[in-house]
Formats: sequence, C-alpha cells, structure tokens
Amino acid sequence: MSLEDHAEELASSLGVDKQEVKQKLENLDEYGVPIDEAKQTVRRNYGETESAGSEEISTRDIDEISTSDSRVTTTVKVLSVGKRSIQYNGEQHVIFEGEMADETGKISYTSWEDFDLEAGETLELSNVDVREWEGNPELNLGDATNVERVSEDLEVPYPVGGDANLADLEPGDRGVNVEVQVLEVEEKTIDGRDGETEILSGVVGDETGRLPFTDWEPRSDLEVGNSIRIEDVFIREFRGVPSVNVSEFSTVRPLESPVEVAESGTRYPIREAIETGGMFDLELTGNIVAVRDGSGLIERCPECGRVTQSGQCRSHGEVEGEDDLRVKAILDDGTGTVTAVLDDELTASVYGGDLDDAREHARDAMDREVVADKIRKNIVGREFRVRGTLTVDDFGANLEATEFTERSDDPQTRASQLLAEVDA
Repeated sequence: MSLEDHAEELASSLGVDKQEVKQKLENLDEYGVPIDEAKQTVRRNYGETESAGSEEISTRDIDEISTSDSRVTTTVKVLSVGKRSIQYNGEQHVIFEGEMADETGKISYTSWEDFDLEAGETLELSNVDVREWEGNPELNLGDATNVERVSEDLEVPYPVGGDANLADLEPGDRGVNVEVQVLEVEEKTIDGRDGETEILSGVVGDETGRLPFTDWEPRSDLEVGNSIRIEDVFIREFRGVPSVNVSEFSTVRPLESPVEVAESGTRYPIREAIETGGMFDLELTGNIVAVRDGSGLIERCPECGRVTQSGQCRSHGEVEGEDDLRVKAILDDGTGTVTAVLDDELTASVYGGDLDDAREHARDAMDREVVADKIRKNIVGREFRVRGTLTVDDFGANLEATEFTERSDDPQTRASQLLAEVDA
C-alpha cells in the first residue's frame, strides 16, 4: 500500500483534505516514522485514535517477509541491539536497532519503543510493522507491537552479540561491536544541528583491514596506538566506503592485549574491486598505461581547492589559482582500469622534485606541461603497487593513493613462486 493510498484512506476516514493528510504523512516518513505510527499520529492531530489490528496481520518466517507486507507476526532471536538518538518533528527521539533472525534468514529492525531487548533472547512479535529500508524489508516495532519472551531457545545459523571484523562491515549495519587499534585521530569542529560541534575523526584497524571512523562524543580513549573495544556503533557510507560511527550511546574500553593490524591493504583484481562499489584501504597492482590531462603542475582555487582551468573555477569563477602537484594515472592489471590519484607528496616522489622545483622547471621551459611530461616518462609502462581508497561513481573509478610503489621484484621469479604455490 503506497503512501498515497494510506493518505486517501485516512483522509476519507477522518473527513478531511487528502493533500493535507498526505503532507503530514510525508513529513513523518522523511524522519523514518513507520507508516502505522504515522497514521496514528495524524489521527491524534485530528482528535481521533485508531485501534491496532485494523489491517490484516500475517504470520511469516523471516525469508517470507517482503516490502509488500504491512504488518506481520513472527518469532525471532535478537542478534544485536543498538541505541541511537535521532531527530524528527524537531524533537530528539531514542530508537533501538539491530538485527533479528530465525532459521530461514535475518532482518534488520528499528524499535521506536524501549522493549528492553537483549541479544540472544527469543521473541514472538505480533502486529509488527514492515517498511522498506534501502530496498529491503525491515521490522519496525512501535507502541502497537506486542513483544512476548519465549522460553524455548530458537536455533539460528547466525552469530549473536554483534561482534564483527572491519572487513565484514557494510553501510546500514547497527548495534555492532568492534575491537580495533586507533591509527589516526584528528579533532574537528563542524556545524551540527545544535551549532558548532566538536568531533573526532580518523582511522581504525584490525587484522582484516582499516576503516574511517567518527566519534560524535569525543572520548579520551580514542588516541593513536590505543587498542580498544567499541560496543554499539553504526555504519554509514562515507565517500563510497563504510565508516564506523561512535555515538553517545557507544561504550569504549581499553583492551589489555594489542589488536594486530593488517600491514597491507585488501588485495583485489581491479575489476572485482570496482564491482564492490568502493573500498577503504585497498591494494591494487598493475601497469601505468597513461597519465591523464590535469596532472603535473596544476592550479587550485584558493576558496574550494578545485583544480582551475584557464584561471576559472567552476564554483567561484575567475580566481588567482594556487600552484599544486598532482598525478592522475591510469592503472591497468588486465581485468580493468582505475585512475590512481596521487597527492602532492606522492607526486613529488615520482617527479623527482618538490613544488619549487616544478615551478622552476616550468619557467625554464616556458611550459607547465613539462612537469607532467617528465612524470609520464618516469612511470608509464612500469608496474606499481597502489594502496588507497577506491570510490566509484558516474564519472568512473578513482583510487585516492596513500602509497605508490614500483614493483621491483623480477616477474619471472614471481611467476615461479605462484606456480609453486599452485602445485602445493
């Protein structure tokens, strides 16, 4: 049943204007309020209430629940419980969220009431609302939902508790616990919903990989080198990759034993990496087949940092550009290609000189392109290992490089080692 249909049905029942009701429902929907609760809220606005159970309620296993269901009854085991504060209708509201499962599958949930849920307990949920969330069905527990504890344990083929490795995290995960080492930390001031807000951002790692994080309630335990356990984090997408978010309800405690961190990035063929849609701390190996225009000695807008063309910034018009170094190199491993983007430091290393050297080189030749030409001569046709963050969008695949190292080992030796591993 679409929001339009709900609005028409509700407006007819209340005897009021449909567009006015639709607007109220849309406002509540924007803040993630389940349609069942939204309709009850609108009814209360008009001085009426709706009794629960006016729509058909079906009994479903998890794998049978779809976005076409309105309300269901189901028996589940709670896999994880997270807690988060959101804002809708101008007010703060605490919600509970995570995953539930039965023998047939698992599903995410949001609880708008505090049912005192605990990971590992078995529940029979009656009159629970179903909504679509990122294309998948999600259970929404509200004040009309009946939650009954079941004494008989429900066996499910999923781990209970929410513990996860960084490599397993995906945007949308909630109520997750991780054990990590803090690798980078930076204090930032941002414009939050309540004005300027102090946060921490940086990078954490474990033996499976590394991910960016944001701590919205800066904690002293998040210092470089500390090994910590963080309970109840949620995962958002940031620049195409998962990002660990530490909320006001998260708990952080030091670990006695240090967390080992993977020395290398996650290794993928380029084609498979692109198919993931984006990865943090990825390692690719291939040949540099070209250096794109816009490399070498470039100019950036002093306002926004974008590269200028003929003194023009796309956002700020004509500007006095500031010199910088950059490389945009095409990396090819036979399965696909990606643009490796090198910052000023990595560019200086492959150019063989710093920004002042590049300026002098360009002045002597009376041509800024000589810097890019030298870079092409130094790297095109050679094999490199590139580590960084991959983003994929409508404009292609780009790898923001943190390491750019030429492969110096002999290809024949590498081939022999590979054959030996296969034979073994």
